[in-house]
Amino acid sequence: MLQFVKTTGDLNQNLSAAAHLIHGSSEGRFTITYCPGHLTRLEIESVNFTYSDLNMMMKKYNPKKLRDGYNTTPEGEKVFFISNPALGLWAHKDRFK
Repeated sequence: MLQFVKTTGDLNQNLSAAAHLIHGSSEGRFTITYCPGHLTRLEIESVNFTYSDLNMMMKKYNPKKLRDGYNTTPEGEKVFFISNPALGLWAHKDRFK
């Protein structure tokens, strides 16, 4: 990532964005899918994240219907929802029981 910051003007000029990308790493423990609505698939995948269409994912994972913690979709998929990622990633698991 540091090499990417050195060679990419956008990230070089916005180190806070680079820091968020670094801190957003799953370290292989789970999948992160970005659905930005304004960035291309190529831009998202170029920094090793998974891309998906925002409108499609909003229908599939409607944040108005999900609750913090584990949820099961109508299709049977188990997902972990964090309504406020700035706070939720640091929350203790006991708060989601």
